[in-house]
Amino acid sequence: MLVMKTKAFLKLMTLCLFSLLPITLCVAQDMESFTEIEGIVIDETTKTPLIFADLTVGNSNVSTVTNSDGEFVLKIPNSHLNESLIISYLGYQDKTIAIKNFKTDSKIELTPSYTELNPISITSINRSARELVIETLKKKNSYIDKNTLMTAFYRETIKKRRRNASLSEAVVKIHKEPYSSYKNDHIELVKARKNTDYSKLDTIALKLQGGPFCNLYTDIIKYPEYIFTEEDIKDYDFSYGESTQINNSLIYVVNFKPKKHIRTPLYFGKLYIDANTLALTSAVFSLNVENKELSSQMYIRKKPRKVDVYPTEASYRVNYRISNGKWHYAYSNISLTFKVNWKGKLFNSVYTLSSEMAVTDWELKDTKLANIRSQLIRPSTILTDKASGFSDPGFWGEYNIIEPEKSIESAIKKIQRQLKRT
Repeated sequence: MLVMKTKAFLKLMTLCLFSLLPITLCVAQDMESFTEIEGIVIDETTKTPLIFADLTVGNSNVSTVTNSDGEFVLKIPNSHLNESLIISYLGYQDKTIAIKNFKTDSKIELTPSYTELNPISITSINRSARELVIETLKKKNSYIDKNTLMTAFYRETIKKRRRNASLSEAVVKIHKEPYSSYKNDHIELVKARKNTDYSKLDTIALKLQGGPFCNLYTDIIKYPEYIFTEEDIKDYDFSYGESTQINNSLIYVVNFKPKKHIRTPLYFGKLYIDANTLALTSAVFSLNVENKELSSQMYIRKKPRKVDVYPTEASYRVNYRISNGKWHYAYSNISLTFKVNWKGKLFNSVYTLSSEMAVTDWELKDTKLANIRSQLIRPSTILTDKASGFSDPGFWGEYNIIEPEKSIESAIKKIQRQLKRT
């Protein structure tokens, strides 16, 4: 068995050495009637799909994101059918559509929002890129400052080269502490399902450790210590990139990368910072995995002795959403590619492990953790050890999920047919 620690933050991984199974909680949901809409978000000019576009129902906290094909499915409570659907994407103008006028399988075209490059917009900041990042990480008052109960959809997949081998999905409740608090967030598992075709995994069974916590900890504002610690932030170079827009607001783009003399695996990427509030709106970054030995130690918890495993790519993304003037964690995804070499064998195997989590609803609430502590999952969770199969056709009820890619849908159907034959 090969156990992957799906988050490359070294200090976190020292806490995740053993696999402790979560206790599953089945929660009855208020079955309010809803209307389901679906469509695709594309670029107005190029007609290419826009991945991870944000869709929010006006005057509510109901939301979702598009998948890697630009597609979405959104379940809207009928009490909100007179509202509008707001579609936003970094570098594009927002679009608002009345839900009652929404057409089935609609193509939503977004117009690029071009920003005139004015040197004043950068020089007027009166601080270096490094100083801006440090101030952004400290500026907690731009984010929700109360206990928040979030409903989120989580998915993790394993591919051997280009073939889907495993898919696990879950609906979770995130008990999010105020951003100003040093307390860690908690996650409650509501529903989970999985399907695995072990014939595609050779003689190795891959498991991802961390589950939804891996994605939750990409919330850089809540957990800055997992990427920019006080000790290692000096090991990075920061510089300004070309500005962009979101929600008609100017966004500063800050590039970061490790200094040339650094050999320890560190991150490189881009931070998108709102010019008015100095809030982090999104971040896209990767781990430098050139040092195979050290980067492997950061990810691999358990493996056979005759196998060498090392990452060839590790990419992360986190998006934030603003509501009532306050920002909060909204979506993140992680993509890790590993090369597996059996000693004495000529050929190797390549596996890609991906996970994503999207907040689909939330409310400010006293979550009273003391009453549900026995039902919380741990940061060392292996989701596939607790999830069941795909046998329940009405599994997700009225929960909003990320519409799966066609390739994943096909893989699930194929596995189901094999199970029926068996």
